[in-house]
Amino acid sequence: MRRLTFLLLLLVDAGLLLGAWPHWPAPQAAAQREEPSLASQNLAIVVNQANPINNVSTVELRRIFLGARGHWPNGRRITIVMMEPGQPERAAVLREICQMSETEFSNHFLHGLFTGEVLVSPKTLASVEGVRKFVVYVPGAIGYLRASDVDATVKMLRIDERYPGDKGYPYHVGPPASR
Repeated sequence: MRRLTFLLLLLVDAGLLLGAWPHWPAPQAAAQREEPSLASQNLAIVVNQANPINNVSTVELRRIFLGARGHWPNGRRITIVMMEPGQPERAAVLREICQMSETEFSNHFLHGLFTGEVLVSPKTLASVEGVRKFVVYVPGAIGYLRASDVDATVKMLRIDERYPGDKGYPYHVGPPASR
């Protein structure tokens, strides 16, 4: 990494000395190219700061979001918070974590509540701010946000030892084919 930085600095200095700077893209154009598209944004799984969990497997995360696991290791009840249907983040959770359509997800919880296999259905909120505040004020809550919407008020979980942005991180907003 040091060598790459050193080489880049040399190239910049050489470009400036040779008058090549005006031929480089304007800083604004470069910033626009680096901005991630909607399809490539990472989806972060978030919990309350007091939650002792830091890492969860993809299998366990699916069990949590489907209501098959009701309590955290410290005994606190898990409360799932979801965004409203139609939101791209919710579509990503249903597709990548739950591996269900919207209809299948609704039917799963209706059946589970009727049979007693699921004790509580997810809370549904309309906005990113609503999800974040819910997770802040409900110690057992688990939800999801785009990684760019995560702040210090919530704790981001590692999934299979990876944070959003790490190579191999599994959850992204947008269709799978666009990644």
